[in-house]
Amino acid sequence: VAEGALLGGYRFAGYKTRPQPSRREPVAEVLIAVPDAGDAGAQAEITRAQAVAGAVRLSRDWVNTAPNELRPPSFADAVAGAARDAGLEVEVLDEAALAAGGYGGIIAVGQGSEAPPRLVKLTYTPQDGGNGKRVALVGKGITFDTGGISIKPAQGMWEMKSDMAGAAAVGAAMLAIAALKPAVAVSGYLPMAENMPSGSSYRPGDVISMYSGKKVEVLNTDAEGRMVLADAIARACSDGTDYLFETSTLTGGQVIALGKRMAGVMGTPELCERVRVVGDAVGEPAWPMPLPDDVRKGMDSDVADISQVNAGMDRAGHMLQGGVFLREFVTDDVAWAHIDIAGPGYHSGEPTGYWTKGGTGVPVRTLVQLVEDVAANG
Repeated sequence: VAEGALLGGYRFAGYKTRPQPSRREPVAEVLIAVPDAGDAGAQAEITRAQAVAGAVRLSRDWVNTAPNELRPPSFADAVAGAARDAGLEVEVLDEAALAAGGYGGIIAVGQGSEAPPRLVKLTYTPQDGGNGKRVALVGKGITFDTGGISIKPAQGMWEMKSDMAGAAAVGAAMLAIAALKPAVAVSGYLPMAENMPSGSSYRPGDVISMYSGKKVEVLNTDAEGRMVLADAIARACSDGTDYLFETSTLTGGQVIALGKRMAGVMGTPELCERVRVVGDAVGEPAWPMPLPDDVRKGMDSDVADISQVNAGMDRAGHMLQGGVFLREFVTDDVAWAHIDIAGPGYHSGEPTGYWTKGGTGVPVRTLVQLVEDVAANG
């Protein structure tokens, strides 16, 4: 009840200079009746609801912010500031550090914009050392996506301010984790870039040296999300983790296959099933999808280790191509799940249920619940 009230009562402040006569003020206070207000269990549930729903609301705020106000440097500053206040360890790599560190995918996508890219790492360490397991969360942070040289159609492009919904969800989930203090170590990785067309943009035909050392042939600059995520995933694996959950508004194919409410999940079968079960429990449904061998075969490149998309299949299996590409950057010993939220990450219709128009905060609650599940059950 508390979570639903906090989520359904959300409203983005917006940018209007005049008050709207027909606009109702958001609910200021909610009272919940329980048999015993002093009951520790009831108090714990209220505390948890405030932490989790507060994180969802912050994620929505970041997604709804105008893209001229939330470019990679300012987004990184906002996340880093909130994380430090929450007691998390923060590392921010600027464009010089990214270039020196060999993050070729993040640099390539961000080099067409005057606002340089960033990689933010947030670390939560349990006080007692936790249960010995390590979880990595990775989120796509494209603060605006024009498609780059492979430019998108103008219609609807304004919604591409939401292409950082994955990073917003991971950053916000880390704040909730800091508040809830689960007994498991968690690190969040937020690669941020603005994909713009300019004389310095990366091009179709480029070959990019990635953080992992693999060479990627670029065929479509609008498949930029997988480039920044590949570097962040490889970094997370090199830092060491047992479970890796990555989320992103990655492909229009997710919407075609599963609609605007249900995420697609790909990766280690057991972990994908875990995401499905948790998603159902928290009200953020996800459905496991396959990673077929024929999709990977079509991504063989004549000049590099892998091409960025399956040119032969074009849009066929589009969602699966994204998952197949990302799999190349996950080390064999890491269980992983890629959660494609192209549809559920942003709601363009009228308010429904506890979704208001704009950013939804999906999958903050799934990520938090997954971390708590690993803390409790390994």
